[in-house]
Amino acid sequence: MSFIDEVYRVALSDLYYLRRNILPLLATSLITPLLYLVAFGYGLGNGVVMEGVSYIAFVIPGVVSLTTLSSSFTTISNKLMVQKRFYESFDEMMLCPISKSSIIFGKTILGIIKGMMCGSILLALGFLMTDDLHITVGLVACMLLSCVVFSLLGVAAGMIVSDLPRMNLFNSFVILPMTFLCGTMFSLNALPEVVKVIIDLLPLTQTSACIRASALGWEFPWLHMVLLVAYGALFYLLALWSLRKSN
Repeated sequence: MSFIDEVYRVALSDLYYLRRNILPLLATSLITPLLYLVAFGYGLGNGVVMEGVSYIAFVIPGVVSLTTLSSSFTTISNKLMVQKRFYESFDEMMLCPISKSSIIFGKTILGIIKGMMCGSILLALGFLMTDDLHITVGLVACMLLSCVVFSLLGVAAGMIVSDLPRMNLFNSFVILPMTFLCGTMFSLNALPEVVKVIIDLLPLTQTSACIRASALGWEFPWLHMVLLVAYGALFYLLALWSLRKSN
């Protein structure tokens, strides 16, 4: 079988799962970003200007960025954990004569599709809320890259973390802080320099910078794009290492 065929066969059961449960999956993934959008965009941002644009225009790309993180990562890591711990279907798949890379990318498909769907819905709502946003090919490409990177992180975490309590710990100490600190809701320029340097290195910061620049027509931060691709490669290698270790 070709690599694409192997990836499709790995992803097929997840795609059936998405088709059967698409409405509840979208609803659970969108409720929190929508609350952020209303609370921060309208509740706190009326008349506020940030980095030269209205706060609502500033925060919408940030909410889209964190949605690509939460939708992609949570979907993959939780489903992979359940398949490993309770149904053992993942162990059966590991016995199939397909490459480890096919398994990794096949398991990311669900997170990529769900992340793009949720991000697109939020963008559509955002364009109704402000005239400052622009749909571009670069914006779609940045969203897609973000979904791929965080889906790969979901595969790596789902393989490395041994049980659900530890996964919840990872979410609390890694995913949740990134949600609020990586330039999604406020500008990083006001932070102390040392803190700003650390946050600048986190993957969601790269996503926020790329998506915001594409949506608002700012100069594109190519360094952030390179760092985001590097994170994707790192997460892929972690997933590959964990798969080989589990044999």
